[in-house]
Amino acid sequence: MSHDGVGTRPGRGSVMRAAAFLTAGVLALPVLSGCSDPDPAGKPLAGQDIAPAARARIADGGTLRWAVDSVPETLNTFQSDADTTTSRIAQATLPSMYRLDESGRPERNEAYLESAKVVETEPKQVVLYKLDQQAVWSDGREIGAADFAAQWRALSGKDSAYWTARNAGYDRIQKIERGDNDLEVRVTFARSYADWQSLFSPLYPKEVMGTPDSFNDGARRKLKVSAGPFTVRKIDRKGDEIRLTRNPRWWGEPAKLNEIVLRAVPRDERAAELAAGRLDLADVDPAAARRIAIAAPRPKNPSGSPSGTPLMGPDLRKLTPVQRKDKERFHGFEVRKSLEPAYTQLALNGGGDGPLADERVRRAVARALDREKIAETVLRPLGLPTEPVGSHLALSGQAAYADNSGAVGGQDTAEAQALLADAGWVPGGPVKEKKKGEKAAGSEADKTGKKEEEKEKEKGSESKADKKTDKKSDDGTYIVGEDNKGADEQDSRPLAQDGKQYGGKQLSGGAPGAYAPQGTAAPAAATRQLAKDGKALTLRFVVPDGEGSGTLRTVADRIGHMLKRVGIRTEITKVSDESYFKDHIASGQYDLALYSWPASAFPATDARPIYAKPVPAADGSLNVEQNYTRVGTDQVDQLFEQAVSTLDESESRSLIRKADSRIWAAAGSIPLYQRPQLTAARTNLANAGAFGFGTPVFEDMGFLKKGAAGQPAPTAS
Repeated sequence: MSHDGVGTRPGRGSVMRAAAFLTAGVLALPVLSGCSDPDPAGKPLAGQDIAPAARARIADGGTLRWAVDSVPETLNTFQSDADTTTSRIAQATLPSMYRLDESGRPERNEAYLESAKVVETEPKQVVLYKLDQQAVWSDGREIGAADFAAQWRALSGKDSAYWTARNAGYDRIQKIERGDNDLEVRVTFARSYADWQSLFSPLYPKEVMGTPDSFNDGARRKLKVSAGPFTVRKIDRKGDEIRLTRNPRWWGEPAKLNEIVLRAVPRDERAAELAAGRLDLADVDPAAARRIAIAAPRPKNPSGSPSGTPLMGPDLRKLTPVQRKDKERFHGFEVRKSLEPAYTQLALNGGGDGPLADERVRRAVARALDREKIAETVLRPLGLPTEPVGSHLALSGQAAYADNSGAVGGQDTAEAQALLADAGWVPGGPVKEKKKGEKAAGSEADKTGKKEEEKEKEKGSESKADKKTDKKSDDGTYIVGEDNKGADEQDSRPLAQDGKQYGGKQLSGGAPGAYAPQGTAAPAAATRQLAKDGKALTLRFVVPDGEGSGTLRTVADRIGHMLKRVGIRTEITKVSDESYFKDHIASGQYDLALYSWPASAFPATDARPIYAKPVPAADGSLNVEQNYTRVGTDQVDQLFEQAVSTLDESESRSLIRKADSRIWAAAGSIPLYQRPQLTAARTNLANAGAFGFGTPVFEDMGFLKKGAAGQPAPTAS
């Protein structure tokens, strides 16, 4: 999980992803939007930006130096501490039966599979895999049924000695056996499983999966046996890098690069490393992207003169001294941009006895938000599509996508106020004076939260911009808009980047958080504070205080002003990045929060834990799985189970869309915008950059031949 970052899946390795529905007659769900269209999924809002080139134009050899967030603790994507680098290594070195295409849909990986299909449905579902006859592990052994069976046994959940992060899908398998020959694998399911294409990607050799000891420890620090275009040559934890080299036993198109060096470089240091020539490819924040964009040739307008760009703004006839230096430093680089397969949401904590336990209040929050303006604030300055996300379970272009936001409705101040009035919150009601240390009407902070607030008071870390719009209270929080400054002053601040990753388990290719250099004007007028039973309607909005989390704080501020318009005040509480997720989101110590989830090609499997109805555990605690909003319904659970159990793809998509409509109606979380991806790359680097939905094709990456670009292919120093 990331507080504006990717959620919980390293590749296909680890687990991914209200009160009840309003009574009949009060809420009538609209017909799913787009259902009359041939394909309501539409197209991806932004495509890949990877400088595609035919293999014939790419030089043989060279080393690609690629910035990553970390040297991973484990190379086993099925363990809980796997991260995005774990996934990237697996993509380059291990078999995947299916990979994602540019629309985020699974496609057969021809390097490993000649075919894979359901060959029987009665009495049991049977999938027959026919493997490529040349597919072998790096030790020369054929990939076969023994590897599939070992992975199933390890991940089935039947043996607790295996320290696995998930067993979804594998727990539905009854048996795995050899087919008519060594190249065939028959997988029989005890229960029908719609998302069978999600399995065995990646596939580990039986030497890793065969025993609990080898699973738990054998693949944490090294991969002795692999089967991809690259192999793991060395992991240098002191030097913060992983070295991948060509696999001499690879049977597919040979890798163009000799070597890929994955270097762990903090995001705030990547611009300097690029300028120094020590990196060739790196995801960067908007500030770094603007510096790098200066060095790239500007597109010309119809008159023939250079034009402005979204990253750089209007054409500058004269560069500043600093910009002239940047133009020299970043010569030979460009910025490639797309949208990540992940979205940022506003989470509303419906657990406990706070105001948001009432579905009407949650729906009022949803109706108060102008999601279009929030998306524009974040994405327009980057020249990226600004359409808000319309689904919790898929993104535009993916098979299950449909805009179901109509189930809760668009921005409507009057409707939001009516919902609040119906819930008993009235303007100008009597408010009991808070005792010292007492929280607002929202959920109570835990001890950690209080300590963080005390540290916040001591540090005085609020920015000058925060002081313009927020008023500090006695307990270290900030109440949005208390000084009633004009809208222009309130929203003139630039947004920063959130570049932290949280929660250990992340989506393959995940990258930093939202970027937004410009704000949206807040309403100048505000409605009087609402109250009920002597308590003011004030929600605790928890945000991280790290240097890279400015985007979240400013987006939270925008949301606070929108809520104030309907009479809801927000107390923005800043906490350390380290405690943000663990001590606040996961433990339920917040009313409102911003964090992101990845989109999955298999939402019936991966999204279920995120929206499953919390249930009491044996020890009396509440088992929320990954549903950190604590909002769920029996009906949503049933729809997920039906969707994952039908083998009719059309029916499964329809059930997923119905589930999404009901998740919208419960208003436990409000999707806001798809997250941007900005990648700095050498101009002569082909088939790499901002990958969007697509799985990288490592064997096709490389540097263009001399004469095809302005620079020769660099090599490792």
